[in-house]
Amino acid sequence: MNVPYRTFFGLEREPFGAELALSEILKTPDILAVKERFDYTIRLGAVALVTGEIGSGKSTAIRYASGSLHPSEYRILSITATSGSILELYRQLLGELGIDTSSPSRSLLTGRIKREIAELVQTKKMKVVLLIDEASLLRLEVFSELHTITQFDYDSKAWLPIILVGQNNLVDKLTYRASLPLASRIVARSHLEGVTKEDMEKYLRHHLTIAGVKQNLFEEAAIIAIHQGSGGLFRKANHLARGSLVAAAREKSSTITPEHVRLASTEIF
Repeated sequence: MNVPYRTFFGLEREPFGAELALSEILKTPDILAVKERFDYTIRLGAVALVTGEIGSGKSTAIRYASGSLHPSEYRILSITATSGSILELYRQLLGELGIDTSSPSRSLLTGRIKREIAELVQTKKMKVVLLIDEASLLRLEVFSELHTITQFDYDSKAWLPIILVGQNNLVDKLTYRASLPLASRIVARSHLEGVTKEDMEKYLRHHLTIAGVKQNLFEEAAIIAIHQGSGGLFRKANHLARGSLVAAAREKSSTITPEHVRLASTEIF
């Protein structure tokens, strides 16, 4: 993997990476749909779901959607879920609020969270958004209680919209009766799937362009191979595309063929 493929192809930066500026994110129909539902949910102070297969672009979509929220007006509380207890989630949330606590009391932790959010909303005039990534890992007991931190003034104040992001089984967990108090607050759902071959071609061209290469390096058959090999999922497509560039550079080939994609596929899962 030490072949200087970036020099060979005239790439100005590492291609097919995740470190993109908001302006560099390809605005696919799915990403725009996530943003539309994201904004709608925040306006209502409700709950939204973003689901999809691993590598389908959920994190990118959420980063794009939340990137338009100005930090002077919005406070985004972003946590990554675990399979721990509700107490662990409460402590994560308080940590995002700048509070370190080891209290074992649900009521004390819930009260502290709600007071801090009320302070942000009423005194500092901020709008608060809670983003929970990997929400499909959460226990059912967490789903059964999570709605309690959204209740202000007898549930008349919608001060804490929640965006739940996770794999497809997140929906299954929300169908349990214990999850109904939270599920009943959901007003928008986005599901990301593998893209079409045409959209994959646009994606590959887009990433080559932001890496400094204007011409398309991938043969039509190579694009088909990447699309089929990745199942239309962006993360795996990134690995295949980058790996095929390495394979082509080794052979000093100016274009990427299906064989280069095949070679790249032997290096990844």
